[in-house]
Amino acid sequence: MTYTLYGMAGSLYTARARSYMRMHAVPFAEVKAGSEEFTGEIVPQIGRWIIPVIKTPEGSIVQDGADIIDHLDGAGFSKNPIYPADPKLLTIAHLFEIFGSHGLLRPAMHYRWNFDEVNLPFLRETFRDVLPSGLPKEAEDAAFLHASGRMRKAAEVFGVNPQTYKLVEGSYAQFLLLMERHLREYPFILGGHATIADYGLIGAMYAHLARDPVPLRLMQVSAPNVFRWVERMNMAEVFVDEAMAVSKGQLATGEDLPESLLQLMRYIADDYLPEIAAHVERANSWLERHPEVETGSPTNNKSMKSGIGLAPFEWRGASIETVVIPYRFYLLQRMQDAFKRQPQDDQAAIRNVFENTGLGNLFSLRTGRRMERQDNREVWGDIQE
Repeated sequence: MTYTLYGMAGSLYTARARSYMRMHAVPFAEVKAGSEEFTGEIVPQIGRWIIPVIKTPEGSIVQDGADIIDHLDGAGFSKNPIYPADPKLLTIAHLFEIFGSHGLLRPAMHYRWNFDEVNLPFLRETFRDVLPSGLPKEAEDAAFLHASGRMRKAAEVFGVNPQTYKLVEGSYAQFLLLMERHLREYPFILGGHATIADYGLIGAMYAHLARDPVPLRLMQVSAPNVFRWVERMNMAEVFVDEAMAVSKGQLATGEDLPESLLQLMRYIADDYLPEIAAHVERANSWLERHPEVETGSPTNNKSMKSGIGLAPFEWRGASIETVVIPYRFYLLQRMQDAFKRQPQDDQAAIRNVFENTGLGNLFSLRTGRRMERQDNREVWGDIQE
C-alpha cells in the first residue's frame, strides 16, 4: 500500500505535499520528475508536465499540493486535525495557506537565482531531479541552463528585478523576525500541531529558503526557531516541548489570539493583499473582455505565462506588476467558502479579526467566475455575483 510522489527536492509545491506525507507517516517512495516513469506514464495521463503528483496504491493520479493533502487527509492519514474546528482559526489557517503558497514567491525566487556565486553549484545538482537520467555532462549542462533560464524569467514576472532586490530582502527580513517571535512560543503556526497554515508556508520556507545555501544561512543565523520549525515540518516524530505544551498547546479557540499571530496577519495585509486584489481586478477585466468563456473552460494557466497577463500594483512604495496566476483564486475561494459555512455570529467574529489586521477586503475579493479544479487542472466555474 505504498504511494508514489513525483517531484523534485528543490520544488516549492512538492515540498508541501512531502511535508504532510512525512509528518503523517504516509508510506511512499519519491520518484524524480525527470524519470522515464514520470514522463512516459504520468505526464500523458495529466496532459502536461507539472509537479507534484502522487499515484495511489490503486493507481489513481492526484496532482497539486492542496489536492494531494486533502486526498490523504480524507484517506485517514492525519494524526491530528489539519483543518481547525474553531471557525476563526480555520479561516486564519486558509489565509496562511494562500500567503505561503504564493505570497513568498518573491523571496523564494530572489534568494535562489540572484546569488549565483554561492548557490549555483548546489542548484546544478538539485536540478538533476528534473533531467533524464544518464545524460552526458554537456547535455546536462545545456538542460540546466534552459531550465534555470526559465526560472529566472519566472522570478521577473513575480516582481523580482534589480529595482526590487532590496525591497524583497527587507520584506523577507521582516517576515522572518515576526515568524521567529511567534515560533519562540508555539511549535507550529496555530499551536501544538501542524495545520494547513503550516503546510501552506512550508513549500517556500523549506524548498527554497531553507535548502539553497544563501537563504539557509540567513534563516539559521537570524531566525533559528524558524529553522527548527522547518525541521519539525519534515519529520514523522511528534515534537514535544514541555514548556510549550503546558503553557500553550494547540490554540483551542479563536479567542485571545496571540499578538505574535496578529502581527503576522498584519504583515500579510501589507505584503500580499495589494497583489491578490490587483490579480482579481485584472482577471475580472479579462473576463469582461471574453464573454465567450464557458463553465469548464481551462485557464491554460502556467506559472510564468498567463493569458490574463500582468497586474500592476503598489508594493512597499514601488510600482510593480506580476503575472496573474488563476490558481490563486482557487485558494482564495477555499478560504471564502470556509468562512461562508460558519454561523452568522462566528462570521462576525472572524470579520472583526480580519478587519483589525487590515485583511477585511479578502472576503469581498472574487472573480466573475469561480475557479474550479477538474481532471487535475484549473477551469473556470459558474458565474458568481
